[in-house]
Order: sequence, then structure tokens, then C-alpha cells
Amino acid sequence: MGEFDGKVAIVAGGSKGIGQATVRLLATDGASVVFCGSHAEPVKSTERELRDEGLSVSGVVADVTKSADVQRLVRAAVETYGGVDILVNSAGVQRYGTVVETDEATWDEVMNVNVKGMFLTSKYAIPEMRKRGGGVIVNVSSVQAFASQTDVAAYTASKGAINALTRAMALDHAGEHIRVVAVCPASVDTPMLRYAAEIWKGEKTSDEMVAEWGTMHPLGRVATPADVAEVIAFLASPRAAFVTGSEHKVDGGMLAALGVRLPES
Repeated sequence: MGEFDGKVAIVAGGSKGIGQATVRLLATDGASVVFCGSHAEPVKSTERELRDEGLSVSGVVADVTKSADVQRLVRAAVETYGGVDILVNSAGVQRYGTVVETDEATWDEVMNVNVKGMFLTSKYAIPEMRKRGGGVIVNVSSVQAFASQTDVAAYTASKGAINALTRAMALDHAGEHIRVVAVCPASVDTPMLRYAAEIWKGEKTSDEMVAEWGTMHPLGRVATPADVAEVIAFLASPRAAFVTGSEHKVDGGMLAALGVRLPES
């Protein structure tokens, strides 16, 4: 018996990175999972790979910023597997720049994907969760909801908004037995991080850049997508039945550390 036997999950942004690892873990533990991505090839290749592993998954090409696409995604879960019990919001984009350097279109892109996407998936999934007597929503945020680096104005603003939205939804829907939580990773070895490594690596290789970023975490490495998926799965499970409205750092100790260091003795 798997922990999620009989449960139906939607994973937005499930064709890559943290989302893909979450689809695999939930399905391995018994859930039927519908996931989406905005590009057909990664969606189809992920669906094929996981079905070849004997997992109950279905991929949908959908843009989480578009209401019609999100409604189609939720409808696919209901029509294919009978309802919605779990929603994991893992779709996101990273863009660089100060508020001066960031053009309006880029600002809108980041806020639409990272925040509006979560609003839309929740808007259409919650009515289906009500029919099942409750559910769980896990929003993937970031350590940058708490502290920011330079040159990520739009991204860090979007992550702060995700945490605020998480709290609001948790309060609004607690009486319906719907829990809402946020997971806040630091650096994770995903296509998004590799994209950043290509931008900033200079004369280094991407692997060297990622390893260097790993040293900024007290545990000495960046996370794997599976590291984050394990926390998501726990929060989505009955083991976390009294957890809602909360923010869970998966950061290798990054936010526990001050920049102050004593001199070498």
C-alpha cells in the first residue's frame, strides 16, 4: 500500500526539475498524477518515461497563466482519475535585473507565471477538493521570499507574493479541510539553475558554477530535485495533517547563517 493510494494529484510545472521529481515520488507512493508543462516535448517525454516505470501519470500541455488552459488541466484530472486531492504548484521562471533594468514585459512574465499561475490553479482545483472533503496545496516558493540577492527584483517579489498568498489561502480554506503550505528551497540543480549557471559562469563550466554555488550552503552542496520533492510529499501526506499556512525552508542551512565569520586561529 502506498501512502497516496486512491489520491489524485495535479503538479503544475511537472515536466522538469522539482515538479518532475514530485510527480515521480507521488506516483511511486500510489497517487494518480496529472502534470503540466508549457512545452509539448518535455511533457510527452516525462509522461512516457514515468509510464514505462509503471506509474499512473498523465501529461497535459498547458500555460498556467491562461485560465482556459488551467481549467483544461483540472478537468483532465477529474475526467481521467475522478477528482483532485493534491495540488503542487511548481511552475516558475527566473529572470534577472533591478527594477530599472527590468522591462515591463519581463516583470509581467515573472509575476504571471510565478504568482498568477498559482492563483489560477488554486481557483479551479479548490472546488474539486471540496467535493472530496478536503485537500492539500503545496506552493513552491524560494528562500528569496525571506532574503534577496541583487538583480532579481521581479523574481524575489514574486516569491514574497507566493508566501503571502499561501497564508491567505490557508486561512480562507481551513474550514473546508484544505491545507495550504509553501516550500522554500535554496539552490536546486534544476534546468532553471543550469540556465542561471550558463549566464554567470564566465570562464568556468556550468558544473563548476553549480559547485561554487553549493559552497554558499552550510551543507556544502546545492539540493537535488528529489530533496525538495521529499518535503513536498511529506507536507501533502496525512503525516502533516496539522500543518497549514506555514513556510518550510529546504535550504541546506543557508538562511541559518550570518555573513560574520571569526578570524582563523
